[in-house]
Amino acid sequence: MVNFNIINVWKKYSFLSPLKGLALTLVLTLSAGLFVIASFGAKVHGAKTFVSVGTGGPTGVYFIAGNEICQLMNRAAEASKAAGGEVIRCNAPASGGSIYNLNALRSKDLDFGVVQSDWQYHAYEGSDKFKDNKFGDLRSVFSLHSEPFQILVGKKSGIKSWADLKGKRVNIGNAGSGQRGTFETLMKAYGVDKSYFSLATELNSTEQAGALCNGNIDAFGFSVGFPNAGIAQATDGCGANIISLNDETVKKMVEERPFFGFTRIPPGTYSTVKEDVVTFGVMATLVTRADQPEGVVYALVKAVFEGLEDMKLYHPVFKTLDPKQMIGSGLSAPLHPGAAKYYKEQGWLK
Repeated sequence: MVNFNIINVWKKYSFLSPLKGLALTLVLTLSAGLFVIASFGAKVHGAKTFVSVGTGGPTGVYFIAGNEICQLMNRAAEASKAAGGEVIRCNAPASGGSIYNLNALRSKDLDFGVVQSDWQYHAYEGSDKFKDNKFGDLRSVFSLHSEPFQILVGKKSGIKSWADLKGKRVNIGNAGSGQRGTFETLMKAYGVDKSYFSLATELNSTEQAGALCNGNIDAFGFSVGFPNAGIAQATDGCGANIISLNDETVKKMVEERPFFGFTRIPPGTYSTVKEDVVTFGVMATLVTRADQPEGVVYALVKAVFEGLEDMKLYHPVFKTLDPKQMIGSGLSAPLHPGAAKYYKEQGWLK
């Protein structure tokens, strides 16, 4: 099984350094030989079931969330093994993000996926990028943390608002990522396309902060919980600032989309945040398919909620997790029966 003693070394510090996030990926890969078969779909081997959770880039909170979920599930598997019960193993590989995870769920290359609440909504409703490609078998499991959309700008870029991005070099995110989808939604709200910028790059979450600090781009957008290593790399590393996104255009966009809401990034979150940054955001959510065995989903949900206090210690973004919010916010697809069963047992759901 995964060497959790090694993983625990990263528990306290992994969110501060993107290199450590990448290192954790390597640790999981090298020390979890028996989990390799879990990379593509739930598989049963004797009394063992192997499941996979799609996450995001190795410096992002999705990767951390997925691996903590799996750590809790694998801990429960050890207890089940000792009691002679069913053993369900879990791994959480890095992936391309929300839209990638949804497509991989549909093709059964993944069993669970961490996705933004807006893309859960679009996939289930068959809208936006999922128009004419509705994912009717999508099922929700629970929500996690809120994810403000943040636009970071270079210290000397002179950018103070969205209007100042015109003619600048801006990273809109890699294709298939939630941040790319949200950036495109924002561009549509303002009535612009990529030609609004002098250059629209498609760097992933591990590349964009370095590109900003090296002067190769002027700004980038990122949907992520805070604090985050990639954001800290830009703010604390080279004095990047986060601009507010709360003008009338954004307010109208939020009003028209139930999966969005406004949030504030408080002073002191990063070294350059001296006053509240007001922006909009989504929720991170865990989803699966309707055909996922009820017992597997129940086991995962039970492991997470019984280990929720430990999860809150794993990363600062999880400190405010609350069961009522987790089963009621940001969930557009129907609850999977395995999740609903546990929530009913706890008296959280009628």
